[in-house]
Amino acid sequence: MNLYLLFKSLHLIAIISWMAGLLYLPRIFVYHSETTEVSQKNVFKIMERKLYNYIMMPAMLLSWLFGILLIKSLGFEIFYELWMQIKIFAVLILTYYHFLLGKYLRNFAMDDNNNSSKFYRIINEVPTIILIVVVFVVVFKPQL
Repeated sequence: MNLYLLFKSLHLIAIISWMAGLLYLPRIFVYHSETTEVSQKNVFKIMERKLYNYIMMPAMLLSWLFGILLIKSLGFEIFYELWMQIKIFAVLILTYYHFLLGKYLRNFAMDDNNNSSKFYRIINEVPTIILIVVVFVVVFKPQL
């Protein structure tokens, strides 16, 4: 079996799952920040916690794991290529964004949200922009 193709397939599956969570969690935050009903807030808290802990966190960790295994199978000299440098930088931003969403989740859990629904609508665009950059960089592989 070709391990490279196996790791690549698993990496793509993990990325798709992670991106789905990164796009959906801020949308839940939008609705959570707009509601005043306690029972609805409690439902949003459960949804947010389960999405983050059971889908997003494992998907992020698996994305990193299979990405590292892909790099290992290609050789570490790939870090000298511009496209990989851009991709790694973008993934680091996504990882930071992931943990920032975790901070917002904890704030909601403590009923201490200080951000508006408009704020969450705006930051919801961050992973989309990064996704576009990563897809084009990986497909076209720009060189120096």
